Amino acid sequence: MLSSKLGINFTNIWGLLNFLVAKLKVKKQKTYDYTRQVSGQDYVFEPIDDDTKGYMTAQGKGVAVGDFITLQNGAEIYHYQVEQIEYYSHPSDMWTAVLKRVTLAS
Repeated sequence: MLSSKLGINFTNIWGLLNFLVAKLKVKKQKTYDYTRQVSGQDYVFEPIDDDTKGYMTAQGKGVAVGDFITLQNGAEIYHYQVEQIEYYSHPSDMWTAVLKRVTLAS
């Protein structure tokens, strides 16, 4: 067998590759707090689907699918998760996203 002649253990190599790929895929979800921002000035949020989803446009680098956005409407605080996001080409930190309302575990 060629692998034994070369001293290569493909099972170990395959296991190492799977481990490295899994580590690269893991991204810690971040939370972006917009409760101190002014709606209509610092960002635009348009609710859809009985307020369970919404479109948001804002500026800020690093926001990605799976991240959380915290918004305030009056005295109410709402948490949303980014389902889709697209960045503008200019300015490059401006984005528009589809958000889904979630309940965060305390």
